[in-house]
Amino acid sequence: MSTEPTVRVGDFALRHRVALGAVWLLVLLLGGAVAVAGLGRLDQSFTASGGPGHRANQAIQERYGNGAAVAPLVAVASWPAATDVRTAETAGRFADAVRRAAGPGARTVSFAGTGDEGFLGADGRTVYALVYPGAGKPDLAGLAAVEAAAGTLRAGLRSALPAARVEVTGVLPLQHDSAVAGPGPAVLAVKAGCALGLLVLLVLAFRSPLGVAAPLLLAGVTSVGALVLVEAVAGFTEISFIVVYLVPVTALVLAVHRWAQPPGTAGRSAVAAGAAGAAACAVLAVFPAAFLRSIGVAGLAVWVVGTAASLTLTPVLRSLATRRTRPSRPSPTAPTAVTARTAGAAGTARGRGGRRPRAVPAAVGLALLVLLAGAATQLRVGNPEAHALVAAGPARDGLDRLSAAGVPSGVLNPLEVLVPAGMDAEAVAARAARVPGVLLAAAPAAADWRRDGSAVVVVVPEEEPMTAAGAATVTALRSALSGGTAAIPVGGSGVVDRDLVDGVYRLLPFAVPAAALAAFLALAALTTAGTAARAVSGALLAAVAAAGALTVLWQWGPPGTGAVTGWVPLVVGAFAFCVSLDRSAASAAGGPGWAGPVAAGAGALAVLAVGIGPQVELALLVSGFAMAALFDALAGGHRTPPGSAARPTYRSSFQLV
Repeated sequence: MSTEPTVRVGDFALRHRVALGAVWLLVLLLGGAVAVAGLGRLDQSFTASGGPGHRANQAIQERYGNGAAVAPLVAVASWPAATDVRTAETAGRFADAVRRAAGPGARTVSFAGTGDEGFLGADGRTVYALVYPGAGKPDLAGLAAVEAAAGTLRAGLRSALPAARVEVTGVLPLQHDSAVAGPGPAVLAVKAGCALGLLVLLVLAFRSPLGVAAPLLLAGVTSVGALVLVEAVAGFTEISFIVVYLVPVTALVLAVHRWAQPPGTAGRSAVAAGAAGAAACAVLAVFPAAFLRSIGVAGLAVWVVGTAASLTLTPVLRSLATRRTRPSRPSPTAPTAVTARTAGAAGTARGRGGRRPRAVPAAVGLALLVLLAGAATQLRVGNPEAHALVAAGPARDGLDRLSAAGVPSGVLNPLEVLVPAGMDAEAVAARAARVPGVLLAAAPAAADWRRDGSAVVVVVPEEEPMTAAGAATVTALRSALSGGTAAIPVGGSGVVDRDLVDGVYRLLPFAVPAAALAAFLALAALTTAGTAARAVSGALLAAVAAAGALTVLWQWGPPGTGAVTGWVPLVVGAFAFCVSLDRSAASAAGGPGWAGPVAAGAGALAVLAVGIGPQVELALLVSGFAMAALFDALAGGHRTPPGSAARPTYRSSFQLV
């Protein structure tokens, strides 16, 4: 009997195949139901917690019940040219109509209540109002309530103001319109083509119905098991909803990769990669930032469940196969006479100063990855600029109306200053109005803006907060209001991105090296230091290059988003790191060269089939996954050919436990 621990685990699995099969089936079915029911445990706010803006938004939400991190609706009315929008009659009529259409509990502010001409368009006949609906928290349910309120507000204003052209826009209505637009016939055809391509790829790679079903089954049990573990942890600490995107696609690529490995190397590479990946993710999980903790916990769960499935379920599924997956391919660990002669000839050519045929493509690919890694240093974190969210629709009509009237797009993401009891709100507004880049600052006197002695001052920046100018305005405002005995809290939807940069991205220079070091130590303990160094450095380069690709494609490219949604590069980078690490470990164990490209291609096709569409933030995520998979496929295609002289990279079997 073999003393190899992974072999002994496989033998145990084969002896108890029925029981283990039943256990994994229960994980898939019962665990799936538990995972779906437990999604509500995950934090759905997509905001960075712990920062000063988050604390200010929490205080505003608790005291006033709305606004804070949720961007307001913007009601826009353009009157006939002969109408003077500054008169008390016209301004009051518009303000009253907005107040009635907004419904109970809403906070509204416009020219009528403040006299601030920042609420007027430069064309002399356009006026707008900010509307914070009565219901709306920074979670999925709250955002849906705000989106519904936009339709009610639009209908109410058009009925009350028949003489004016009325539109309703805002960040959430723009995002909503991009989601409900739905994919057109061409996009549906592409989605169907990607789904069909996934099946064709698996058929060509594994050449049997079981070969197609097995990796999908492994991915399913890994995803479900990991989500159940993550939701259990969410009962004790804050875990972001972003893990729902990370877990399935990572599980799919790892499953396809593991299934492609020969039985003799699959267990060893699974344990080595699993230990390294779990160590890296465990380090991320201890950092004091919700997004990093969420990614770390989710990654750790995927590695643990995926490795367990590889060691126990994979042997059971292999035992059901009636023939080898790819009989035409020679084993990379046992070269044939032809491959031996090829390797010898290649060695002779190199001895005479010749170059390997793949050296040039590999160098070009490495240079591309390095350039993309450099582009990642220019990544701007934040929601995409308003003009890039949707090309047409009711909300886009409102945005275009604002732009035509000379109103800057910064009005879509105003700031809210929570003035404590005992302070003069008007004085605070006057101080904020003097900050460079501020369009207006007003302290509405209505009861909805004053509670328990406190007051809310609304500050409208000229530029959107994800732009360099908008970020500078937020920083300058905080600095201007930080004097005196205590800083005045600055919240609102305009500070969410800044909190993400301050609270998460500033930890990355510490978190990434720490995670990489943990992965290196774990992998070096099971293989060699050289193998571990190559695997971890390649995984880091893949993660950073994926972020750079997002910068080039979206921030600088034709979509012109101006920024990349803050949590997307984190998720995409974690995915790229995990799949690259797994591929490198499998290659070091002697796995076939085609396994990496097949696994990466399957992941890319899967995310494109599911996620491609008009919604910009989802398109950002899907394209990031696809590009990360493409980079890993290219890297996998330039590994050392199977005919090259092999050298052992794994240490004794006892170190694999």
